[in-house]
Amino acid sequence: MDRPLASVRLVNMREEYAEQGPDVVISRALAAAVEERLARREQVLVLLNRRGYATAVFCRQCGDAFDCPNCTISLTVHTARNGWRAQCHYCNYSTTVPKTCRKCAAPYLEQAGFGTEKVEQHLRDRFPAARIGRVDRDSTRRKGALTSILSRFGAGDLDLLVGTQMIAKGHDFPRVTLVGVISADVGLGIADFRAGERTFQLLTQVAGRAGRGEQAGEAVVQTLYPEHYSIQLACRQDYPTFFERELAFRRSMRYPPVVALVNVVVRGKSFDEAMRTAREIVQRLTPSAAPGGFLVIGPAPAPLGRLRGEHRVQFFLKGSRRADMRLAIKSALSETPDVRRKVTVDIDPLNLL
Repeated sequence: MDRPLASVRLVNMREEYAEQGPDVVISRALAAAVEERLARREQVLVLLNRRGYATAVFCRQCGDAFDCPNCTISLTVHTARNGWRAQCHYCNYSTTVPKTCRKCAAPYLEQAGFGTEKVEQHLRDRFPAARIGRVDRDSTRRKGALTSILSRFGAGDLDLLVGTQMIAKGHDFPRVTLVGVISADVGLGIADFRAGERTFQLLTQVAGRAGRGEQAGEAVVQTLYPEHYSIQLACRQDYPTFFERELAFRRSMRYPPVVALVNVVVRGKSFDEAMRTAREIVQRLTPSAAPGGFLVIGPAPAPLGRLRGEHRVQFFLKGSRRADMRLAIKSALSETPDVRRKVTVDIDPLNLL
């Protein structure tokens, strides 16, 4: 049966913060829409593609932050039975969040940002009678947990389901008439030329979860950047226009598929060691090794400058002839066999971090 696409409302969170304060998680428009669906005994999906309770912990007095000792990233706060735990989502380092600052002992620790756990808590506080479930990597670690939660939601035993992108793909819940998207732009700040494409994919997928039964569906999309073309066109489900806009961006910046791309990441015990090794490899990438020619960009610190205790430097090869670039990097690494185990070569990379 042909069904109309869900109608989409964009909520400019800059305006929401200006009027309601900086701690808003659920906008007034989304809260009203959820209340309306609950009154009609319909179901709601709420998406935030970021797990945990808060994204950072810092001391308001001295500025000390809870960063991972192994990776250049803030620890994510999770709820625990005995308080709060801060965890790295890359190396799994975990520590208890104390009551006072580790550095200056001041009792002014603050949590910043939010994830699916905090969204769930806000919804429970706002709608205490609602039956709410959560689907993310934390809530589904136990064997069978994901199937159990989805089965309960499908059977109508839950009114509202909060989750990461795990709830966006492939599920068919006829009673869902509302999808709320929290921080639709969360992926746009990632240092990756595919950020707009991934945002468009996720929003079109999750919006398609609403209105799959007899009732019409609606999506309420909260964003700081309602004018961004990937968000605008995802809300209109306008694939052809997005393709043209994204391809124009890729052409202007010479990103795939206009050119082929090779991502080379060099690891070392220190930043200087990783950078020195990367420069030695780049110096061996001579034009004679690649008749078709290519451009070398870098080396420079990787966005994740340290991961699991290793410092990381990266450089890119851009060119029209993938085979020539592959041959060039293979030849350069063959001259330095002692560093090959410290180098990762990713041709046509899906992730640039």
